Amino acid sequence: MVGQPGDEMVFRWKFRLPDGMKTTNKFCHLHQIKGIDNSAGTADVGNPLITFTARTLSNGKQQFQVIFVGPSSASAGNVYLARADLAEFLGRWVEVEERIVCGMQGSYRVSVKRLDDGRELISVSEPDLTMWRDGTVGMRPKWGIYRSFGTGGSLKSQLRDEMLRFADFSVEKVSR
Repeated sequence: MVGQPGDEMVFRWKFRLPDGMKTTNKFCHLHQIKGIDNSAGTADVGNPLITFTARTLSNGKQQFQVIFVGPSSASAGNVYLARADLAEFLGRWVEVEERIVCGMQGSYRVSVKRLDDGRELISVSEPDLTMWRDGTVGMRPKWGIYRSFGTGGSLKSQLRDEMLRFADFSVEKVSR
């Protein structure tokens, strides 16, 4: 499912991070909203627009982050839309509802709730957010573990193979 300017996309799914998941101070993306390159290969698609990222902070604590990276032309860098203690996610199923309106004048909303007790761990509502990249032919969701192993694999010894579980995907375009 590919979003075009003006499209409202709704993504729902469940996921479970493993107990004892290892992270580093580099990225470990679990979900992304990413632009699709054009046929000339010139679109601004080097960075995802939105990520769910698991990371170890300088104090050693692990954090779950929802990060927005605007268009390269804006040079704004990472904008942290939400942060939560990663321990609240580990070994427990959570349910996500994410809504994006694609476009230069788009919007982004997400809610992440634990299934076992209904506690909302993440809540974001950004009614005016650039949800498009220059030159892209569409926006799409991605799920999985995308992580940095460091320069020359320097972080591999701090990591292990992880199994991220997913269930009950729903992807739809909503009429506007």
